[in-house]
Amino acid sequence: MTQKCIIIGASHGAAQLSASLRQEGFEGELLVIGDEPHLPYQRPPLSKAFLSGDKVAEALYIRPAAFYEKNNVLFRQARVTALNRDLQTLTIRDYDGRVDELNYSKLALCTGARVRKIEIPGSDLSGIHYLRDMAGAEALKRSVVAGRNAVVVGGGYIGLETAASLRKLGMHVTVLEMAPRILQRVTAPEVSEFYHRVHSENGVSIHTGVSVAGFSGKDCVERVVCADGSEFPADLVVVGVGVLPNTELAEAAGLAVDNGIVVDQYCCTNDPNIFAVGDCTNQFNDYYGRRVRLESVPSATAQAKTAAASICGLRKSCTNFPWFWSDQYDLKLQIAGLSQGYDKVVVRGDRHTSRSFSAFYLKEGKLIAADCVNRPQEFMLSKKIISEKINIDPKILADDSIPAKDLLMSV
Repeated sequence: MTQKCIIIGASHGAAQLSASLRQEGFEGELLVIGDEPHLPYQRPPLSKAFLSGDKVAEALYIRPAAFYEKNNVLFRQARVTALNRDLQTLTIRDYDGRVDELNYSKLALCTGARVRKIEIPGSDLSGIHYLRDMAGAEALKRSVVAGRNAVVVGGGYIGLETAASLRKLGMHVTVLEMAPRILQRVTAPEVSEFYHRVHSENGVSIHTGVSVAGFSGKDCVERVVCADGSEFPADLVVVGVGVLPNTELAEAAGLAVDNGIVVDQYCCTNDPNIFAVGDCTNQFNDYYGRRVRLESVPSATAQAKTAAASICGLRKSCTNFPWFWSDQYDLKLQIAGLSQGYDKVVVRGDRHTSRSFSAFYLKEGKLIAADCVNRPQEFMLSKKIISEKINIDPKILADDSIPAKDLLMSV
């Protein structure tokens, strides 16, 4: 019997999984079901190069149509409404309303995550944008007018990247963050202070400790109203307050879900014929000794390669070192590891006046993560130190007079 693998979600993970399946020798039917009218594309540039106009939509495609045609990877725009594990069938609804039932031999869930929406007075006004997919980014681009007011709700990476792009496009930008500082959930105070300074120098007005209570306007948003009574004029609003993993289909089918679809080191769920990859998954991480759900392109790519091997009957455990990046203005932030639980921060370089430094996060004397701004060598070095569990004196890490390439010579 011919094997049939269906991939749900035309995501970054799906693009890598379909390619890796063919590389691993999968010769059966391969179908990708997605709910957007696009081939799999890169999402990180949506808030940066795509929004600012430096890249067009086609430039974001991970692989061209010719690749999928050559490798006999089929696509179908539809929404999966039900998964029957006993019969190994999917119920799908096409965008013309037609309902169909499909059989699978192997199934991969690459359903990703969706934006967390806020339900407050005025949240249904036009002019309020969420940035997660191509359609959302295109709608935001159409709303941009130089010289007018934009308010960004949320001072995380997406919010700050969007703020930088909107400033580049000539808008007056205000960032409203509920926490006492921007990037509070993901960085140390030293890094937050640096980005607060840089955005302020570029004309962004940042307000922290501010809770948004509602939006006002006749038909389109005109003002953002805060709980303390303050108001900010807004010709457009971008809300960036996090994402939620798309696990509903898996949960309804009885798959294990705990802040993501639970998978083992081979990216297999508790059903031996169903695998999961990407932002929707929760997987044990060997480097940190605990389960994590990573919102990361490198993570999705690594998991996809592992899942492809597993589907083909091979056993290649996923060794997934977490790393991320963020582009704002002329700054390339590269993040190695997970900083949660750190007890000490060591800074290398001048974060007060320069635009280049690194922050090293330590726990019980061990390096667990690093934020490297315009310092690629130190980023690569940090990945090596953390992944290989190398002991290094924090004083040496902090000594900016020692070239990065020589830091390990003292170990």
